[in-house]
Amino acid sequence: MNDDQDQAALRMKLGQLRQAHDDLHMAIDAMIAQRCDPLAVQRMKKKKLEMKDRIEKVGSKIIPDIIA
Repeated sequence: MNDDQDQAALRMKLGQLRQAHDDLHMAIDAMIAQRCDPLAVQRMKKKKLEMKDRIEKVGSKIIPDIIA
């Protein structure tokens, strides 16, 4: 793969991770509204935090489109 393809793949992965993070956020809100087990909510929050870390890691690999 060339650099452009690598960057495109990273951007796609980043989009997928962001969508998964948003899905977890909505799931957590629904669990809280339904008064689910606090331990289950805490586990989901931990997954969401791990997802955020993955987003930051992938995002840091993307070369910004800077016009010099």
